[in-house]
Amino acid sequence: MTQAATLDLGNDEKPDLIGRIKATFARRTEGRAVILLIAVSIWALLVESRVFTAYEVTLGRLAILGLTAVGLTAVILMGELDLSIASILAVSGVVMASFDSVLLGIIVALALGLLIGAVNAFFVVVVGINSFIATLGMLFFLRGLAFVISDEEPVVMANKDFALEFGKPLFGDITPRVLIFFLTFIAIQIFVTRVRVGREFYAVGGNREAARDAGIPVRRRVFTGFMISGFVAAGAGIIATLQLTTADPTAGSNALLTSFAAAIVGGILLTGGRGSVFGTLLGAASLAILQIGMTFDGVENDVQNIIIGLVLFVAVVTDPATMRAVIARARSGLQARTAG
Repeated sequence: MTQAATLDLGNDEKPDLIGRIKATFARRTEGRAVILLIAVSIWALLVESRVFTAYEVTLGRLAILGLTAVGLTAVILMGELDLSIASILAVSGVVMASFDSVLLGIIVALALGLLIGAVNAFFVVVVGINSFIATLGMLFFLRGLAFVISDEEPVVMANKDFALEFGKPLFGDITPRVLIFFLTFIAIQIFVTRVRVGREFYAVGGNREAARDAGIPVRRRVFTGFMISGFVAAGAGIIATLQLTTADPTAGSNALLTSFAAAIVGGILLTGGRGSVFGTLLGAASLAILQIGMTFDGVENDVQNIIIGLVLFVAVVTDPATMRAVIARARSGLQARTAG
């Protein structure tokens, strides 16, 4: 063996630093979220730097948006959708505020979130309804329920003192709602990366038939995912109510769009099997900074929704895997209609 050949073999065994960096980034899915976070941060520094000084406002927004987004991630990882999270947020806040006892109201609201998640999963895995249709119906049902319970009026909490204490910083600018968000993020991150049940979400989303053949209880995993989403969305509704000391039946109207945008920007594949909770966190942080910056700058809510919609559109268009999956689904649907 020549010296040149020996040197070549050594290079193959030990790739250079640039090669290792490229390989690492190729395995990650959070690239767009990192780029958006950098771009939004630069924009905020140049246009509305108060975003980075009003920590309590920015972190508070991240807590609400981040909670619904990371809960939704558990469902999307399995290739399902949960459109009901916005209405779960609203109805859970109304239910909690309707009780004189804050603690009892919180327990009932969280239990309601679990129940709604289980009902969503029942329609999807037992009845066989597409998750888009099932949760869309639940979205409208719960929105109407919130209006009926509240008599179409905001519900003022009976115990405002608890809400005021809840809003006070624990240390620095970290309030209880921000701490709850980060603890929830850590818990779900550990669940989907370190716990066998959570890791199986990727298998269910990647190839459901193969997951069944491997002995994974797919139905139970889908139930678990929807119940996590419902529980976390209910928690977001409770936090939003405690923040305002009032439960609004129209709350969460923007939660659905921003949560999906955060997940998609963070690298979650809509058909499941790919993505990370950390990516969703980066996407939620980007959108929270963007929303707070636009609010400080006096941008109307409708215009904010347009901009977030554009961000979501760009995120989908720039993801080749998502586009291939969408085109494949469209083709299969067209072929089914033609055959019918």
